Amino acid sequence: MSARSSFPARITAALAVAGVSLLCAPEADAHSVLVSSSPARDAVLTASPSEAVLVFNEPVENRFTELAVLGPDGASHWESGPASVVDGRVSAPLRPLGPAGGYTIRYRVTSADGHPVSGAVPFRLAVAGPATAAPVAAMTARPDDGPAPLWPWITGGAVLLGTGFAVARRLARANA
Repeated sequence: MSARSSFPARITAALAVAGVSLLCAPEADAHSVLVSSSPARDAVLTASPSEAVLVFNEPVENRFTELAVLGPDGASHWESGPASVVDGRVSAPLRPLGPAGGYTIRYRVTSADGHPVSGAVPFRLAVAGPATAAPVAAMTARPDDGPAPLWPWITGGAVLLGTGFAVARRLARANA
């Protein structure tokens, strides 16, 4: 086998290895993660907190941040102002809470890498507060979108592999 005829085979092998390594690459998981909250997850409170605070492991984007505190009915809102973002800390002022029962802090933030992260932090108010519920707001926290889909990587690898085979075949014909 001459050096000229092995050249397309080497290109094909290199492209095949590159395609397989793309398909087997681990998923990047650099999204923001909730580290702590106030009130804490599953806390039982005897008095209304003055604010809801979420702390993430890295700074989050200020754009598209949503934070709502839902009452025991799952629809009433208790936040008294918009959420503020300072690095990895997201907070919102709260009105005094009303009925005793389960409350939920629902959030949706954007990681530094642009990926949306959402979730919920439940807590309980053991003693009823003096306030009544606010009208339902437009806040709709969605569950985390989850990991990035695998199909773009598979498609890209297949295109790269197909292009490599086409180039190798063309080079083989030109050398023949």
